[in-house]
Amino acid sequence: MSFSSLSHLECSRTGERVDADRVAGTSVAGAPLLARYDLDRVRETVTPQDIAARRPDLWRYHEVLPVRSPEHVVTLGEGMTPLLPTPNFGKHAGVPTLLMKDEGLVPTGSFKARGAAVGVSRAAELGVRGVAMPTNGNAGAAWALYAARAGMKSLIAMPNDAPSITMKECLSAGAELYRVDGLIGDAGKLVAAAVAERGGYQETSTLKEPYRLEGKKTMGYEIAEQLGWRMPDVILYPTGGGVGIIGIYKALLEMQELGWIGDKLPRLVAVQAEGCAPIVDAFARGARESEPPAEARTIAFGITVPKALGDFLVLDAVYATDGTAIAVSDEQLLAAQRTLTELDGTFICPEGAACFAALEQLREGGQVAEGDEVVVLNTGAGIKYPETVELDVPMLGRTEPIPAPISG
Repeated sequence: MSFSSLSHLECSRTGERVDADRVAGTSVAGAPLLARYDLDRVRETVTPQDIAARRPDLWRYHEVLPVRSPEHVVTLGEGMTPLLPTPNFGKHAGVPTLLMKDEGLVPTGSFKARGAAVGVSRAAELGVRGVAMPTNGNAGAAWALYAARAGMKSLIAMPNDAPSITMKECLSAGAELYRVDGLIGDAGKLVAAAVAERGGYQETSTLKEPYRLEGKKTMGYEIAEQLGWRMPDVILYPTGGGVGIIGIYKALLEMQELGWIGDKLPRLVAVQAEGCAPIVDAFARGARESEPPAEARTIAFGITVPKALGDFLVLDAVYATDGTAIAVSDEQLLAAQRTLTELDGTFICPEGAACFAALEQLREGGQVAEGDEVVVLNTGAGIKYPETVELDVPMLGRTEPIPAPISG
């Protein structure tokens, strides 16, 4: 059995087949390319029991990942993050069986490490010398660090108000970093122009190369494996570019075809912030594509994506699973972040907190039942967003006693 069962790439709009062993961007139709595998061969040669005996990282699913040779794997130990019960917030929200897939514990502190690991590994295997991308922060940091580990160059452009820690990660990795006065789309135009002028760089912005998605889909495989190869009732995912929710849905379909899970699929919920909610607006209209908002701004910086290239794939995943799309305010997500930390002792990123805020709304509206088993994706570590917590504490003199607590 070869390391990968990668067969070909396929246009997500037309179904056109594309050679998987050449450096690829989008299809002729300008749509994302999806990696396809010989799943019949995988089914005949690999079982979930075989996978259980492997090393606990995302490469345990290497047959359904695109890297053909293990010698090209670039890894920092990413994957197999915990599926953590959050019983106190669950009780607070009226959903006792509440689990959190905590991506804040992967290298670089966000789920972006999954896409970077697989994308950089495949790029290196295909002879790419440098990667270039626009980013809202965490993706750029992850790709810069994995590129450094692979001995590749990286060119990163991000909005000027992106989290400063992510800029420092890029600089520490030796990336060529630029701050842009605008949004991620503006950064994307500059990166595309730079790549066109230079040789040896691959543009790796969201869904403009096919393999970041493959790294992200391993979250779906892990959830299934961690639940004993079954699925929960609901999965909530913070949605900007949408690669995570698209990847999880792709994993679900692959696992069904492999016979590793049953017919039941979880209801997928795309969560956005009210300050940038094009997917939510499209879902409310019953549309298959989104329209960018006039303005886009939210403290959940990672989901500030006015127009996602794969918006139709996000909406397809939501529609196909009888899911929904919902937006929350910055005030609601910050309150949920604080409540979760106080109740369950886990400090998560604002994007993940948006999902916990959305869960409260869905429960109140009856879209999630008390008996549902719910998985929330936290996509990053809260400590990467110190600005979400105001440091409002008293200052004491050196000999001043700590006051007695105010009794209720």
